[in-house]
Amino acid sequence: MSEALYYEDVSVGLSFDTGGLVVTESHIVQFAGLSGDFFPLHMDDEFARGLGFPGRVAHGLLGLILVDGLKNRAAQRFHAVASLSWHWNFRKPLYPGDRISGRLTVSGKRLTRRGDRGILTLGIEVRNARGDVLQEGTNVLMVQTRGAAAAALTP
Repeated sequence: MSEALYYEDVSVGLSFDTGGLVVTESHIVQFAGLSGDFFPLHMDDEFARGLGFPGRVAHGLLGLILVDGLKNRAAQRFHAVASLSWHWNFRKPLYPGDRISGRLTVSGKRLTRRGDRGILTLGIEVRNARGDVLQEGTNVLMVQTRGAAAAALTP
């Protein structure tokens, strides 16, 4: 993995892809157990086919949390402090067996009022192996500045 990026290392327009992963039945069942969302669309292939889908559909929020994990493990990543907000759109169904990856683009940046941390606005797309955009949105992410990180190490 490469070195994580501080606020000063990031330019608006920076764009990169994450690694990928295959969405499994196990992901869906575990997410249902954690969230309590056992809606039949996610758990019952026959029910999903009755609604016109080829089989069960993964939870939309499962796609969001998986891409957030891919973002945090990407070769190019950020010295993150905290996610401040998400705005998210579900464009196409996510199915078990889909291999997904993320595309991140920095669309904005600013320093906090105190100037010791930075705020990045990230455009994020979740794509399947065919390149279809299944989900997309923005994540506002607070990141460390070099100065604040160095000050934290000084006794």
